[in-house]
Amino acid sequence: MGIENLFLGFQVALQPHNLFLAVIGVALGTIIGVLPGLGGANGVAILLPLTFSMQPTSAIILLTSLYWGALFGGAITSILFNIPGEPWSVATTFDGYPMARNGQGGQALTAAFTSSFVGALFSVVLITLFAPLLAEVALKFGPPEFFAIQLLTFSSFVGLGGGNPMKSLVSILIGFIMAAVGLDIVTGALRLTFGFTDLMKGFDFIVAVIGLFGIGEILLTMEEGLSFKGASAKMSPRVVLETWRTLPRYWRTFLRSCFIGFWMGFKPGGATPASFMSYSFAKRFARNPERFGQGDIEGVVAPETAAHAAGGASLLPMITLGIPGSPTAAVMLGGLIIWGLQPGPMLFKEKPEFVWGLIASMYTGNVIGVAMVLAFVPLFAAILRVPFAILTPLIVSVCAVGAYSVNGRMIDIWYMLIFGVVGYAFKKLDYPLAPLVLALVLGDLAENALRQSLIMSHGSLLIFLERPISGAITAVALFFFALPAITPWVRRLRGAPVAAVKPRET
Repeated sequence: MGIENLFLGFQVALQPHNLFLAVIGVALGTIIGVLPGLGGANGVAILLPLTFSMQPTSAIILLTSLYWGALFGGAITSILFNIPGEPWSVATTFDGYPMARNGQGGQALTAAFTSSFVGALFSVVLITLFAPLLAEVALKFGPPEFFAIQLLTFSSFVGLGGGNPMKSLVSILIGFIMAAVGLDIVTGALRLTFGFTDLMKGFDFIVAVIGLFGIGEILLTMEEGLSFKGASAKMSPRVVLETWRTLPRYWRTFLRSCFIGFWMGFKPGGATPASFMSYSFAKRFARNPERFGQGDIEGVVAPETAAHAAGGASLLPMITLGIPGSPTAAVMLGGLIIWGLQPGPMLFKEKPEFVWGLIASMYTGNVIGVAMVLAFVPLFAAILRVPFAILTPLIVSVCAVGAYSVNGRMIDIWYMLIFGVVGYAFKKLDYPLAPLVLALVLGDLAENALRQSLIMSHGSLLIFLERPISGAITAVALFFFALPAITPWVRRLRGAPVAAVKPRET
């Protein structure tokens, strides 16, 4: 029955006008993904009013294709300029940008796009096979489980991230402090605003990321001296085939990242922590973890695979339960309601052509997306040949436009510059930026989940251990937190010398 329904979906998705809409959606989404500050959710919101006169199936195909394009596009500026176009592309900068500066921009882009395709395809296949069952599992998740997952994400940086665990903890705490700035949504109290009304809305994550990575990298490059010589880069189409020949050796990373991404995709904002967690696991289990952060292709494969697997999985609770798993899915949910459709289990029976047309369009949109971006890899890589001294003013302008477009406030440009100085200082002092960014984006979600859990348990922390799912996840998180202290002790028991760990930026 499922195969028959999928064939029905492909009959809808492969209609010429729907294929044309998919191509348009992927192209627009890629542009939106490249521009910092827009993002898939804003792109879908901007395009949504244009779909009101369309058939619901054609409209959702256009919007989901735009979503796939935004997922692909976020990696382009992350790798070429160290400016994440999307929140989940932050982890891609750790190794993608060093590869680009080492003349391997084409390889990094090919690995990123291919990994994105693999992660999204894995996610869509699981949605096709297990949508109802997975929806029931997602229903069992409450605030304790959400907090346990976020705790696991933070602990993976301390226990698996390498480098100095104390510096990682300091970065996490600074990120939590920044996330706490603004209006407390539970009590309505103002926190850490110091009387400035502009701080009532807090710091926007995208503005912070643009400053920390984009402006911070420019300041560091200016200190080293702006070069009027571009980086070398392979521009031949053969670079795609050459990179494909090396990717199968990372099949374990692909598989692990797919499962991490799909599992994390159920909860709101899951793509970002999924990419960070997958990167940490890949580094922990790599044969040469010291190469991470220096331009290791595995450091591109892991976060991109996980982010796209999570991006696909976030659509599942929207379809089956009417609960959006991401901001983009939330905008799409509003579209479904406007089109007169009620998301939920009955949608499969009442509108099978819509549901299965949507699922089939995930396959076609993903294939169209990867084909389009891979075709332009040589062109993207050619940008690296432009001297950085010439690109710098353009990059600063794009950063400023991206920061301003988030809320339309001039103050965000000043925040961007301040975060740029912070990013520069962190890199000079060898403090990792990744934990700070993760705490900034997940701080509110983690705090709300913690407070809701404590309300449920009347203030008892045992709720995180008493519930089976949250108890298992919390136990693993605590183990990761303790791992830096356990590892030297285990080595001493085995009689092996304890190697000094040199702090290093990840």
